[in-house]
Amino acid sequence: MITRYDTYRLTARVRRRRREIEMSCLNRGGQRPLRPDDIPLVFNTHNDLKLMPSFLAHYRQLGVTRFICVDDVSSDGTREFLLSQADVDIWGSPLRYRDARRGREWRETLFERYGADRWYLNVDSDEFLFYQDCEQQPLCRLLQALESRGEKRLAAPMLDMYPVGSLGSATLDDDDRMPWEIADHFDGAGYALTHTKRAISITGGPRKRKFSYELELMKYPVIFWDKECSLGVSIHQPLPFQRNFLPISGVLLHFKFFADYKEKIEEAVADGQYFDGAAAYRTMLDDLQKSGEFDFANEHSIRFSGSAQLLELGFIAPVSFGVEAP
Repeated sequence: MITRYDTYRLTARVRRRRREIEMSCLNRGGQRPLRPDDIPLVFNTHNDLKLMPSFLAHYRQLGVTRFICVDDVSSDGTREFLLSQADVDIWGSPLRYRDARRGREWRETLFERYGADRWYLNVDSDEFLFYQDCEQQPLCRLLQALESRGEKRLAAPMLDMYPVGSLGSATLDDDDRMPWEIADHFDGAGYALTHTKRAISITGGPRKRKFSYELELMKYPVIFWDKECSLGVSIHQPLPFQRNFLPISGVLLHFKFFADYKEKIEEAVADGQYFDGAAAYRTMLDDLQKSGEFDFANEHSIRFSGSAQLLELGFIAPVSFGVEAP
């Protein structure tokens, strides 16, 4: 009852402050409609060219048929690369990420423009979704499984990935490798799970361990978007809140740390687009200026080997895919 009341109270507040967001499709010919059988993915990006080939390849392999991207003034060739991809719609906005309520208003605007009452993937360009047997089971079967359980979201926390040893040698070159083949370790322990009145909360991981900075890791990257939904409170606590209490059936492998991490941290601090004036990045920069180098390895570091490992270790719950129709 407390969760439902909080949903009612905050939905009314969010609707009162809702505003129109100026956005434009940059593709020649403009926005293209979705087909009923499309599986679309909405994402934000900023200067992530090194990840774009593997990002698109990963989600195409899972079964995404359309990509809808907001490019936040990339200057490294990300926008030009994405404009060359036939299955990607690129959007721009005069608002920066911070001014669009950390991108939430962009996402909601795109959900409206492409149509409600359908499933979307909703991630960032450094997040790679894994769920049970995703190497063989496509997204269409995952969505069927969620629907059979009466669920309208997939709960999936971010799992920070890092290389062991010097990050300076962790280069993601154009050699068809996936990022988890380079930043190939994660923390196997050190997480805290709680239930609030709005959502599941998970904190911990290498950034908490190393920088003592509390970051919310839980997200809902697969979501059935309808008129009741809103990201107005937080990307980590979408409305209505009562839909957020689910088995944790996926993870988002989260890639921040490659050879260019020092430049990325300095850029994030200077740009100031992230939460609380990029406070988390300021903490990392302070540590970097003292240590000169990051090394995330410790006794709990585990080399990543795939979805079966995540299931065995208890990071994800099983998904009942049922029997495939002939």
